[in-house]
Amino acid sequence: MDRKKDNKERRQSAGFNNLRKLKMNILITGGTGFVGENLTKVLHENNHHTYVLTRSPDSKTNTAHSTFISYDYPVEQLPKIHAIVNLAGESIFGYWTKKKKASIITSRIQITRRLIEMVQRMDEKPEVLINGSAVGFYGISEDLIFTEKTKQAGSDFLAKVAVEWEDAARRMEKFGIRTVFTRFGVILGNGGALPFMRLPVKLFAGGKIGNGQQWLTWVHIKDVVRLIQFCIENNSIEGPVNVTAPNPKRNKDFMKTMTEVLHRPYWFTTPSMFIKLATGEMSQLITEGQYVLPQKAMDHNFEFAYPELRGALEEIEEGEK
Repeated sequence: MDRKKDNKERRQSAGFNNLRKLKMNILITGGTGFVGENLTKVLHENNHHTYVLTRSPDSKTNTAHSTFISYDYPVEQLPKIHAIVNLAGESIFGYWTKKKKASIITSRIQITRRLIEMVQRMDEKPEVLINGSAVGFYGISEDLIFTEKTKQAGSDFLAKVAVEWEDAARRMEKFGIRTVFTRFGVILGNGGALPFMRLPVKLFAGGKIGNGQQWLTWVHIKDVVRLIQFCIENNSIEGPVNVTAPNPKRNKDFMKTMTEVLHRPYWFTTPSMFIKLATGEMSQLITEGQYVLPQKAMDHNFEFAYPELRGALEEIEEGEK
């Protein structure tokens, strides 16, 4: 614990609050995924260099701002790594068989452990780890409001995934590394869940799912990337950070807004039982939810570019024209 305190004081005295002014070397897992691709693009625009961990680096093309390396790459050949962003893991989308569920958890744990092994071999440790997680940590509720101060995790499968992933990443703290758990909401953009969510709307079959009362905690992809950067650059931020917009919506209101943005009718109701029959246990991503606020981001005066759903959806649709 003393080592962690000494490391924080060293960061502050070295001026690491000004990291945004420096060229950083950032090690990323999941760099070719939806969030990872958007993040690396912005980091490159800001003249930072990314070292993307992948199982097949030979199939990738290095650039002036990006280097693809394997998990067994000799760390002594790396330059000083300022930050690590850990986003890799088996997709949660798909029918949740026992094998699929096991892979969702083990993929995240194994990759995180390999990162820890790499850091252990580094003479100079990174300043911060940004580790992926999800608002699923909090479990499911139609009545409660969750913030980062909520300590009790849920009891369902997604909560179990979030808890085990965060516990694995927390071992980075023994090296004196500031560790942040970015708990993502439903990310809206030209990837992720949104294309599937808006498909029935575009086919003139839009409407609420079930009774429509379930909360949907969403966030625009651009705010996801900006908030990750914000967490890297601000050494006063550690622990869980809810990466969500400040205005969650009930499913019925979310779908109504989407139909208006897409100029489609809002009339069909999709029974929850139909979703459960079609997707199994994964249906909870659609038929259930939670109301989560990004309290820590707001307390640190982070300004959301898209705090309101309509503006977020309109920007995404405009970007596709």
